[in-house]
Amino acid sequence: MAQRMYFLVHGRVQGVGFRYYTQKKATASGITGWCRNTDNEKVEGEAQGDEGILKQFFKDIDQGPPHSKVMKVDQEERDIQEGESQFEVRR
Repeated sequence: MAQRMYFLVHGRVQGVGFRYYTQKKATASGITGWCRNTDNEKVEGEAQGDEGILKQFFKDIDQGPPHSKVMKVDQEERDIQEGESQFEVRR
């Protein structure tokens, strides 16, 4: 069953390639959505895909790339977005 989740990642997640790591993991799993840096040194985004695939995606996000240190990941369910075809990094 498809699901869309907003996420907010806390920790050392800016300046370590976190957004591109997130995009790579999402794209490899067929997840659509977006992510971006926030003004308060966090990364936020939305991910949409099969519920089981999203669970694995969030395990990967909780790990993060080398040099990152994820403290916690807040999640909140959102409405499904139709017509989205990729996962993008926003500025």
